[in-house]
Amino acid sequence: MTLPPPPLICAVTAGASSGSALLRHHLDALIAAGVDLIQIREPHLPDAELFELVRAAMTRARGTSTRIVVNDRLDVARAAGADGVHLKASSVPADRVRALAPRPFLIGRSVHDAAEAARAAGEGSVDYLIFGTLFQTTSKPEDHPLTGLSGLRAAAAAASPVPVLGIGGVTLDRIRDVALTGASGIAAIGLFALPSPAIDSSTDLSADMSVDSSIESPAEVAAARLRDIVRHIRAIWTTRTTPATGDR
Repeated sequence: MTLPPPPLICAVTAGASSGSALLRHHLDALIAAGVDLIQIREPHLPDAELFELVRAAMTRARGTSTRIVVNDRLDVARAAGADGVHLKASSVPADRVRALAPRPFLIGRSVHDAAEAARAAGEGSVDYLIFGTLFQTTSKPEDHPLTGLSGLRAAAAAASPVPVLGIGGVTLDRIRDVALTGASGIAAIGLFALPSPAIDSSTDLSADMSVDSSIESPAEVAAARLRDIVRHIRAIWTTRTTPATGDR
């Protein structure tokens, strides 16, 4: 399965397991928004519920450009017919997974430094890598080590030509800086969270983030809002020129 050209946009579910109805609503909105990858990361869900969630997402994504991967659960991914699996940094080697799941099944892996990225890419079994944590984020403890943009730049170079996506505290006002590192895209939890559009008040989107006032249902509003975020990311990526904020 061939991944799209940059920017590769990956939404990661929050792992809150706050109810299958809410999760399905979120997944439906992400698919409608046109994200490239959805990583279903719900470690606290019972196996049967996780299976049904993934299977429902695959049904909804059929005929779209969105690919569904399951966090670290190859068994559930294969049973539910998912597009792939995303391995944690501490998980089994990707080549062992590849032996069980030949391409076009997608395999991604989380990495945290350039050397780890180079090793993972060198195995020849991964299709993409997610690197971080770039910036402070509410999904990690305050003392969690941060890699910054310089770390992402080094990882992208070390793993080339395997695509590397930056994760951790990614906001719209940081997209241009991430793009300039040579990374192939971004992965995020908070940026795509519901119901908030996750737009920083300092980001001027008045011209770009206009949601059709005729849309009334919460599901339609959520999908429209996420679709505008995806569109804005792509626009920033393709028009990047000089760093906007630097390595923070």
